[in-house]
Amino acid sequence: MKTTLYALTTVLLLSAVTAEVEAQAGAPDAFVQQRKQLAQRQRRVIFNNDGNEIIYFPKDLPVTVENVLARRTSPLLGTHVDSIFYCPISSGFGYFTHNTKVGSVLEHTWSDLGINIARPLIDQGTDALKMIVDFGRANGIEVFFSMRMNDTHDGAHTPEKPYPLFPPLKAKRPDLLMGTYDNRPKHGAWSAMDYTHPEVRDLAFRFFEEVCQNYDVDGIELDFWRHMVYFKSVAWGGTASDAERAMMTDLLRRIRRMADAEGRKRGRPILVAVRVPDSVEYARMVGLDIERWLAEGLIDLMAATCYFQLNPWEHIVALGHKYGVPVYPALSETRVRADGRYRRGAQESYRARAARVWQSGADGVYLFNFFNVTAPMLREIGDPNVLARLDKTYFVNVRDYSPELYVTGGSRHQNLTVLNPNRPLPIADAKPLVVPIHLGERMPPAPGAVPKVKLCLLIPTARSPRVRLNGTELPEGQPVDGWWEYGVPVSAIKEGANAVEIALAAPRDTDATEPGWDVVWTATEKPTAPWSTDRVRRNTALELKDGALLVADRGSEPGDYMHCVYAWNARPDRESVAEVQAKVISGTSYLIFSNGAATDRLRLTPDGISLMYSRLKHEMNTTDAFHTYRVVIQGKDLKVYVDGKLALDASGRFTTAAPGGRSSFQFGAANSPEQGEALWRLARLRTGATSLFDLVMTFDYP
Repeated sequence: MKTTLYALTTVLLLSAVTAEVEAQAGAPDAFVQQRKQLAQRQRRVIFNNDGNEIIYFPKDLPVTVENVLARRTSPLLGTHVDSIFYCPISSGFGYFTHNTKVGSVLEHTWSDLGINIARPLIDQGTDALKMIVDFGRANGIEVFFSMRMNDTHDGAHTPEKPYPLFPPLKAKRPDLLMGTYDNRPKHGAWSAMDYTHPEVRDLAFRFFEEVCQNYDVDGIELDFWRHMVYFKSVAWGGTASDAERAMMTDLLRRIRRMADAEGRKRGRPILVAVRVPDSVEYARMVGLDIERWLAEGLIDLMAATCYFQLNPWEHIVALGHKYGVPVYPALSETRVRADGRYRRGAQESYRARAARVWQSGADGVYLFNFFNVTAPMLREIGDPNVLARLDKTYFVNVRDYSPELYVTGGSRHQNLTVLNPNRPLPIADAKPLVVPIHLGERMPPAPGAVPKVKLCLLIPTARSPRVRLNGTELPEGQPVDGWWEYGVPVSAIKEGANAVEIALAAPRDTDATEPGWDVVWTATEKPTAPWSTDRVRRNTALELKDGALLVADRGSEPGDYMHCVYAWNARPDRESVAEVQAKVISGTSYLIFSNGAATDRLRLTPDGISLMYSRLKHEMNTTDAFHTYRVVIQGKDLKVYVDGKLALDASGRFTTAAPGGRSSFQFGAANSPEQGEALWRLARLRTGATSLFDLVMTFDYP
């Protein structure tokens, strides 16, 4: 009886809140109806602009509205972009490039990439946001103010070396943050704001209120993905409580009421959009009760995903449509560093991703961190009929982040397979591996538009694996540039989910040039896929030199490091071995290794080697010649050999938890605070495992 009464009370409460939202302050039904109609307008492509064209403006270009718009905005005319979601930086919390009085105007210049023109625009009687709003009004393009609800690009800030995006608010009120530079939480950045504090929620509200009162925006977006840590309890390893979720829901209610009140004043609704995870359950773990928001009518449209996708698009689309809210799956730039032959950032990949979005029944495509405004695909991805006859490249997944990034246990909601060169899948000798891949192609294809289809596998094996697609056995694969390629009959393909079954040829092969080693790299060339490398920056180097690979970190700025990484799928229950030949030049270099359970770092300095977490050291001269360093791990045991002799015995001490269950090996130079250089001639690995590093399907149309 108590359960029934509780359920009835909850239903009545939700109904009352919804009625209040829709009729608040005597809002006429016509206003609510107009808002709902505007929410359903055509948005083929939503273009999210992070506002960086303001802070990195060319030094030699006159500061005019026309020149600023030409960077990222005016070329969008004539494309499929119907909406611009403009973020005037909002990094970190409180910094903006529009003329804010509630927050702080970001005015300083700090980069060689360009100058910050926020203040010059304000002095001209406009600003970053007003400029975009005026452009939208003049050209029939919808404009939303987008705020990153907890952006933490400023997490690299230190008292000794201030980060340019670290706002005055965080310096004045460190008590509102998740931690400190020296005391970092488990999830997210230490510089994130803790929304447990009423002051933080009130400031977020006032940021939106100021925009709604002073700018003729069509709507506002609460971008919860940047970055998705909102409560200290979650940041330090827990999950959000009902009380914390209620805090965020109350903030949404305040913003909804305010947006409607300001919309009534001007005679046109202000829409409310959110960008959230594509899983109700995951969102609740971090403190976002998105289904309640939908049920209460607090939001008008919803964008989904960023760093990772948890479910097929149909899942979040169905949720939004259940409540009459349009849904826009977000296509973010890839963060996979080892693409190689097939590139996740290529236009063929974006076409494929967009085709899947339209196939799911979504209302449009949301582009995030894509700023090539002259790209032909902006005239393609907003129309599924145009996409139907264009070449495409499908991957199992495009992004490369774990749900554990923001909350402990988040990976339990990962319902899509993750596969890329950084996160390979092991293949057992006796059991086929089945990998799902979702395709957005129309089947059967139209007459005269039958594509040539290939299935491509990145597997380091000497003989062609046996492959079936949806039960249809494919012809023997052909080796092409390190991949196995298979012709695919169109009749074997399904719309949506497809199953690829992969079986190794028996017996399992090892590298013929080095019996006993699964992976062998020599410095005749730079490491290529499935190896990945960090992006070369101004202060780093990755170059072949005198029969070796020079890996150097000569800077101490955030992001200054250089490593070569191989996802080797080592397991705790079996022995894994890594061996390198290296000659230290100066500073610090590393071998970093993990087996899914534990991790450690072998630090190479001119005067010796040491294990960071096992706290053992061996003195030697690492600069006099190339030495062979061998790392052997199994279970909790770790041993390091130098030139065939045991140098460090950390048996029973290999126990530091591997972040996110990582299983990888990497060698390289230093990290952001440190510097170092070394020459590398050889790296070889043995885990006893064969792995699938990538799976790609290409569609080439006549």
